[in-house]
Amino acid sequence: MTAPRLRIIGAMSAVLLLLAGCAETQFLIHTAKRVSRSDEAPDQGRYKVGKPYQIDGIWYHPAENYEYDETGIASWYGAAFHGKLTANGEQYDMNALTAAHRTLPMPSFVRVTNLENGRSLVLKVNDRGPFAKGRIIDISRRGSQLLGFQNQGTARVRVQILADQSRAVAARLQNREDLARVGSPITVDKLPKASVSAESLPAPGGAEASPSVSGTATTQTIETASTAPLSPTGTIPNTTAPSETVALNSNPEAAVRQEPVTPTSIYVQAGAFGVYENANKVRARLSPIGSVFLDQVLIDGKDLYRVRVGPLSDVQNADDVLAQVMGTGYPDARIIVD
Repeated sequence: MTAPRLRIIGAMSAVLLLLAGCAETQFLIHTAKRVSRSDEAPDQGRYKVGKPYQIDGIWYHPAENYEYDETGIASWYGAAFHGKLTANGEQYDMNALTAAHRTLPMPSFVRVTNLENGRSLVLKVNDRGPFAKGRIIDISRRGSQLLGFQNQGTARVRVQILADQSRAVAARLQNREDLARVGSPITVDKLPKASVSAESLPAPGGAEASPSVSGTATTQTIETASTAPLSPTGTIPNTTAPSETVALNSNPEAAVRQEPVTPTSIYVQAGAFGVYENANKVRARLSPIGSVFLDQVLIDGKDLYRVRVGPLSDVQNADDVLAQVMGTGYPDARIIVD
């Protein structure tokens, strides 16, 4: 074989080796990216319940409570926290449908109903708070707009955990974290994902659903919360969203629903006691503050006597009475909406 031919063959061999090396390198890079992206679902932060903690002398005990259902006063938070990290490592977005709660798992999903106008919306809990006394949930600015209380600042609400969706996202995130801890490239994207669905019904007349809807248990879907803009006056446009199913790897884009509105009253509850005599002593001690009464209820087969002050005229009045009751020696007192 001649020298020129040997040189040509050698050159070709070198090129083939180089291409093979490049192909192997590209394969390794592709594989590395695939492994590194294995858990790159939209940022959900980490799953967190947390240990008991104390704020301003009050202890809070986070827990997986999938039967949570409470009424009280909601507030909202916005620009001052926008872009900052939430308690479970997400980035707070005041335009997303999220909320802060003092004890529920993060993330979990809750349905919040504004008892004053009947609007109802699903929100993702991804932060701790509120720590202002007398508030049970702190809602993102967008959530407060859609629930119709941004301008007034607070609202009487009912908060109910969505147990199935919350369990599903907890299982998914905990599995993802377990795999990440051992360095496994296996993804968990194929785990079952719960969804939130909304059924569209004919829209009522007018630019906004009337808060006085009554006489029926039928709920009304008004709009898709994540996409439908507010009107210049802050009201919800008269639009209906098609039925949709939303995976939990993004904010739950549930529709705003219109629920029947029933009258509610605000009270401050000093405590619930198993012995009538003890409850009556508390009632007598708080009597200078205002109208105090005992409310007997049966809970888990036990008779309890709740000591309540009220009814109270509005949230500001309730805040003032709550401060007085706590100052009298009942730090666990809270505002109740019934």
